[in-house]
Amino acid sequence: MSEVSAQTAEMPAYSTELRESDMNITETARAALAGLLQEASGEDGVDAVRVYVSGGGCGGMTYGMTFTDQSTPFDRVYDRDGLRLYVDAVALSYLRGAEIDYVDQAMGASFVFRNAFQAVGGSGGCSACGAAGGGGGGGCA
Repeated sequence: MSEVSAQTAEMPAYSTELRESDMNITETARAALAGLLQEASGEDGVDAVRVYVSGGGCGGMTYGMTFTDQSTPFDRVYDRDGLRLYVDAVALSYLRGAEIDYVDQAMGASFVFRNAFQAVGGSGGCSACGAAGGGGGGGCA
């Protein structure tokens, strides 16, 4: 066996399943996302919700969700209870251990990312720069 073949044989297979140990989605968030996805599923082939991470301002990374009709070979997939959710490997590296919740308060309802920086040693709290959702808190204002 060649050296490359031996190295490849030792590598574990990439798991495409998003597990609860990767990221927690509360029952409330799951139901809200499944309802939104069902409403959007007839539009342009939408079949999932993508969770993403993008560069933020002074507060660091920004976390969000959007509808999608495509997965990539690097996605972890959550497919339960009427909800299909994709999280790519880069986003998951920032979101590992985080929780997505849906909170309905006097000011309105929103999805909240909690403990978003847990995997990289941060607090996931909001910085005070005023960027809504900045700092990984997801729901801070």
